[in-house]
Amino acid sequence: MSIKVASTVVETVVFEGQKPGTSGLRKAVSVFQQKHYTENFIQAIFDALGNQLQGSTLVVGGDGRFYGKEVVAKIIRIAAANGVGKLLVGQNGILSTPAVSTIIRKYKTLGGIVLTASHNPGGPNGDFGIKYNCENGGPAPDAVTNKIFELTTTIKNYKIIPEISVDIDKIQTQTLEVDGRSFTIEIIDSVKDYVDLMKEIFDFSSIKKLLLGSTDRTSFEVLINSMNGVTGPYVKEIFEKELGVKSSNLINTTPLEDFGGLHPDPNLTYAADLVNAVKNGTFDFGAAFDGDGDRNMIIGKKAFFVTPSDSLAVLANNLNVIPYFKKTGIRGYARSMPTGAAVDRVAAKTGVNCFQVPTGWKYFGNLMDAGRLSLCGEESFGTGSDHIREKDGIWAALAWLSVVANLGKSVEDILMDHWKTYGRNFFTRYDYENCEAEGANKMMKDIEDKFKAPQFIGAKLNFQKKEYIVKEADNYSYKDPVDNSVADKQGLRILFEDGSRIIYRLSGTGSSGATIRVYIESYESDPSTFTEDAQKILKPLVDIALQLSKLKECTGRDAPTVIT
Repeated sequence: MSIKVASTVVETVVFEGQKPGTSGLRKAVSVFQQKHYTENFIQAIFDALGNQLQGSTLVVGGDGRFYGKEVVAKIIRIAAANGVGKLLVGQNGILSTPAVSTIIRKYKTLGGIVLTASHNPGGPNGDFGIKYNCENGGPAPDAVTNKIFELTTTIKNYKIIPEISVDIDKIQTQTLEVDGRSFTIEIIDSVKDYVDLMKEIFDFSSIKKLLLGSTDRTSFEVLINSMNGVTGPYVKEIFEKELGVKSSNLINTTPLEDFGGLHPDPNLTYAADLVNAVKNGTFDFGAAFDGDGDRNMIIGKKAFFVTPSDSLAVLANNLNVIPYFKKTGIRGYARSMPTGAAVDRVAAKTGVNCFQVPTGWKYFGNLMDAGRLSLCGEESFGTGSDHIREKDGIWAALAWLSVVANLGKSVEDILMDHWKTYGRNFFTRYDYENCEAEGANKMMKDIEDKFKAPQFIGAKLNFQKKEYIVKEADNYSYKDPVDNSVADKQGLRILFEDGSRIIYRLSGTGSSGATIRVYIESYESDPSTFTEDAQKILKPLVDIALQLSKLKECTGRDAPTVIT
């Protein structure tokens, strides 16, 4: 017999600034801990869903960061009071972002709430985040997030059942009678559904032969770093149990509330331990994943770095070696606007459509749902396919291992062969984190004002002996070919006649201040340049970008926080 409980209404106050960014609402933990703050935002999500919420099933889980379990408890209590029929909650409150998308799609739920600030630091002094994913498994579109925000500006109360208490560390099912309705909480295995999907997509036996070696091939040694984020349990299950990798080659696999003090962003700066271990060791392959498991970094022997833009292009060029794509065919490629254009060259040669979308995975999701996209990626270390509607770090590592197993070549040799065929798109990104918003906004306005000068198009920008002629300059606008929605002011672009680019953006993934991102890309077809350091090749354009923007004068910043 189910327990009977009744909902109650709690009066609240409006909090300013609860506007979801490209990946949900992200703020410092202390902001979310304010009385009513988290409850307001959750109630706004439910109100935005309207009548379809009644009797629905939702997925709940997150990256295991500090304050996550408390928020899971709040969601359970508020969901029960708002007419939700069932919650699928990851054990211990743990679900990677790709796993949430997997479960939403597998069980055809209304959507899910993901508790993550992705690659941002965790702990009591770190960040927290809440994101709503819709029924396709991907981040909610602008229409939904805008509605959520509007509701937060007028909210007067929220519904809750304070006495509901569920042990989320134990796999179990509980059913309650709430205001005469049935409400079920199912605590599920966090890992199983995702691992089952990976085994459908990839040929695990082929990857296992590569990793363990066979009679005609020596073993291929990998080092995987979960950065104490959510991917640890998934990595243990896939790489150790399924693929036979030694546990000593799988590091930082315990999800920790503060990520063990690590900054869970898989790049050359924050994953330096992995880079140094591969550089100085015998490893053939290294991979790191971020806090919620959707980002990845891939490196080869001696820490040969694969840029995310090149990673996307190489996977596009070899997608047909993966069983999943042999079945589905290849429908199209896409990249975010700031991402290097290497994949465009693969698409042109192979006759596959290639889309350029604003930053944010939801734009890829529309194309996937319309059957027009198979593979996509962002330069911010995100790669994915239409198996789900999120970027997927572990999927990317398995895709790379599938390519290596099929080609029988090292990561570096695969890249060298690729560049010989397509040329090399040298690419870098300079991040200036936590800048004063006023200075950052002034810088962006001043740059855009320069675009309006009639003499800017055709201008010759010089650094030392290098000259670049401006072909086009704009604030990028995107019209979705599926629903005709328009996303404007997506980043300032300077396109040069030789195919080089400078792009400036203010990021929407920070929790405080402004993050300025400067993207630099230069295409080279001369094979003698392919092994050059990217920073050396790109230095002229970097200097032009900094001089043109007057970034130092506007922000007071002498150097970027991170270079990737």
